Amino acid sequence: METNKILKFRTNINCGGCIAKVTPFLNEAKGVSSWEVDTDNRNKVLTVVSDGITENEVIDVVQKAGFKIENLG
Repeated sequence: METNKILKFRTNINCGGCIAKVTPFLNEAKGVSSWEVDTDNRNKVLTVVSDGITENEVIDVVQKAGFKIENLG
């Protein structure tokens, strides 16, 4: 289990309202140390500091919140 790994994703989380909607999903997800969305970036980059969560698990969580997400690699 990797900790403190930085995971980056392209999303359509593009405003404060979107961030408010996704916040409970990411805050309740096991294995997320911290996260942020750069809404100024045209790709709306979500950065997650993993405390064990995998890329696929982050994708599942964000999709459950109703947003599009893809791995930036």
